[in-house]
Amino acid sequence: MSYASLSVKDLTSLVSRSGSGSSSSSPKLPGQTRPVKVIPLQHPDTSDESRPPSIPFDDIFSRWTAKIKRMRLVDWIDTLFPCFRWIRTYRWNEYFKLDLMAGITVGIMLVPQAMSYAKLAGLPPIYGLYSSFVPIFVYAVFGSSRQLAIGPVALVSLLVSNALGGIADSSEEELHIELAIMLALLVGILECIMGLLRLGWLIRFISHSVISGFTTASAVVIGLSQVKYFLGYSVARSSKIVPIVESIIAGADKFQWPPFLMGSVILVILQVMKQVGKAKKELQFLRAAAPLTGIVLGTTIAKVFHPPSISLVGEIPQGLPTFSFPRSFDHVKTLLPTSALITGVAILESVGIAKALAAKNRYELDSNSELFGLGVANILGSFFSAYPSTGSFSRSAVNHESEAKTGLSGLITGIIIGCSLLFLTPMFKYIPQCALAAIVISAVSGLVDYDEAIFLWRVDKRDFTLWIITTTTTLFLGIEIGVLVGVGFSLAFVIHESANPHIAVLGRLPGTTVYRNIKQYPEAYTYNGIVIVRIDSPIYFANISYIKDRLREYEVAVDKYTNRGPEVERIYFVILEMSPVTHIDSSAVEALKELYQEYKTRDIQLAISNPNKDVHLTIARSGMVELVGKEWFFVRVHDAVQVCLQYVQSSNPEEKKTSFSSRFGRDNNSSSYTDLRPSNTLLKEPLLPVEK
Repeated sequence: MSYASLSVKDLTSLVSRSGSGSSSSSPKLPGQTRPVKVIPLQHPDTSDESRPPSIPFDDIFSRWTAKIKRMRLVDWIDTLFPCFRWIRTYRWNEYFKLDLMAGITVGIMLVPQAMSYAKLAGLPPIYGLYSSFVPIFVYAVFGSSRQLAIGPVALVSLLVSNALGGIADSSEEELHIELAIMLALLVGILECIMGLLRLGWLIRFISHSVISGFTTASAVVIGLSQVKYFLGYSVARSSKIVPIVESIIAGADKFQWPPFLMGSVILVILQVMKQVGKAKKELQFLRAAAPLTGIVLGTTIAKVFHPPSISLVGEIPQGLPTFSFPRSFDHVKTLLPTSALITGVAILESVGIAKALAAKNRYELDSNSELFGLGVANILGSFFSAYPSTGSFSRSAVNHESEAKTGLSGLITGIIIGCSLLFLTPMFKYIPQCALAAIVISAVSGLVDYDEAIFLWRVDKRDFTLWIITTTTTLFLGIEIGVLVGVGFSLAFVIHESANPHIAVLGRLPGTTVYRNIKQYPEAYTYNGIVIVRIDSPIYFANISYIKDRLREYEVAVDKYTNRGPEVERIYFVILEMSPVTHIDSSAVEALKELYQEYKTRDIQLAISNPNKDVHLTIARSGMVELVGKEWFFVRVHDAVQVCLQYVQSSNPEEKKTSFSSRFGRDNNSSSYTDLRPSNTLLKEPLLPVEK
C-alpha cells in the first residue's frame, strides 16, 4: 500500500485553499485523488495499575520452569550425560573406523606434548600424562563436544608455572605439585558454578583483540622460557620478557652447541612436518606425527651417542595415577585469581573451539553445558594427580581433520595414554629436554597472531590499539597485569560506546518518504524549522546527558544541511526517531521530561516517532505521553514531518510574534490525533479506518 505525501509546493497551495473543513471531507492535493492522512499510533493501556512492569529475572525463571516441566526422562539423561546423545545414534559400521583412527592420531600427538607442557608448568613430565588420562575419560561422558580434545595446553601451563612460582620455590617440588593439583580442583569448581548459573556470557565483554594480544605475548614468553634447554644453561623463571632476556644475555658464556644443534634440528623438522600436513590433506597425518617424530629422533640420538651436555628427562614413575584428596587448603585464597584467569581462558578458548566444531559438524552445543563438562573433568582429574586441563586448539583441529565423529575418539586417546603410563614410561627417561622444548616452541609458534594485528590495523585502529596495549603490558608487566589492563581497556571501550551512542540527523531522500542519515546520504534534505534525530542505542542513565547535549547542539548545527521548506529563523520542532531504541529507563524518561519543559520555554515542540512496545509502555507509565500529548506520537517519521511542516508552513509574521502555547495550544487530555485543531488543518482523518 502506498501513501500520499506532501511537497512544499503542495502544502503552500493547500494551506491557502483549505478551510475549516470537517473530518468527513478532507482537502485534496493537486493532481491526487485522496487526502493526506496519518497512521494513528496505538497507545498502550496503562489503566491496570496493579500490573507492574515485568522483571527480567521473573521472565528467566518462568522460562526455566516451563522448560523443566517439558523435559522427559530422556531429556534429563541427555542433559546430565551428553554422551548419550551420540551413543543412541552411533553407527558402528560408519563411525567406528573414523573415531579409532582419530583417537590414535591424537593420542600419538598428545603423549609427547603432555610431557612437554608439564615441564613448562614446572612439574615432572609424568604429571602431563596424568592430566591427559582421567580428564579425557570424564569429559567424554560429561562434555557436549564430540571433537574437542582436552588435556594440558601451553597457555594454561604457563599460567600454572607463573602462579606457583610466586608461592613455592623451585626446590620445593612436592609443594609445587600439590598446589598444581589444588589449582585443577579450584578451576573445576569455578567452571561448574559458571556453567550451572549460565554465566559464560560474562566473558563476551572481553574483546577478541585482547585475547589475541594476550595469547601472542604469552606465546613469546613461553618460547623464550624454553630457550634454556637449547642453550644448555639456566634462564630466569619469569612471566616478563625483560628478566628472561637479561638472563639469556648474562649466561651467554655458558652456551653449549650440542643441545642447541639437536633442539634446532628437531624444531625445523617439527615445523616442516606441521606446515606440509596443513598444506596437503593427504599428508595431514604428518602434522599429528610431528611431536612423536621429534621425540623418537631425539631419544635415538641420546641413546646411541650419550652426549654429556644434553640433559635428559630421567626416571618416570610407571603405572596409573592413584586416588588422592588435597591434604591442605592453606593456599586457596592465593590461587583464586589464577583459577579465575584459567577459567576465563577455558571459556574463551575451549568453548569457542567447541562451538566452531559443533557448527562444522552440524549438531547443537550449549556453551554452559560445555563449561560444566570441563569443570567436572578438572574436579575428578584433580583427585588423580592432574593439573588444570582444557581444550587444545591444535589437537582439536587434528581430531576434526581426522574425521572424528563422536566422543569415542577421546576414549581411544585416553586408552593410549593409559597404555603409555603402564608400559612405555621406562623408555621416556632417555628423552632429551631440548626435544620437549622444541615441541613446546613449535606448538606456541602458531599462537603468535601477527595476521590478526595486520587485519586490525586495516579494519579498526581502535582494536589495533587495544591489541598493542594488551601485548605490550603482558610482555613487560606480566600475565596478570597484562590481562587486567587488556580487560580494563576493553570494558572502557564498551562503556564509552554505550555512554556516547551514535546519533544521526535524518533527511528525506528525494522522491520518497524514506528518511536517512544526512552524513551517509548527502542527497537527503531536511526542512527549515524541523530537526529529525535518530538515537541508535538504548537510552539510560549513563548516556542521557550526552543525548541531551547533542540535541541542544542540533538546534544550531543542523542549519547548514537545510535546503527545503519555508524560510524560518529558528527550530520549531524536534522529532525523535526511536525505532532503534530497545530500552529506556526511568532516569532517561525523567531527563526527557526535563528536556521537553526546556524546549517548551523556547517555543519548541517535541515529537516522538515509532517507539517499540516496551519503550512506549515505559513512556506511557511515566506520564510523558500526557505531558507531551498523544497527538505528538507517530508511527512514521514522515507522518511527524508532515504535521510539523504544516505548522511551520501555516505560520505568518503576526503569528510568529505570539507565544508557542497560543499558536499550538491544545488540551493535554486529548485522546487521538484527530483532536488536533490548528488554524489551517490538513490532517483530519486517520489513514486506516477505525472499526466500529
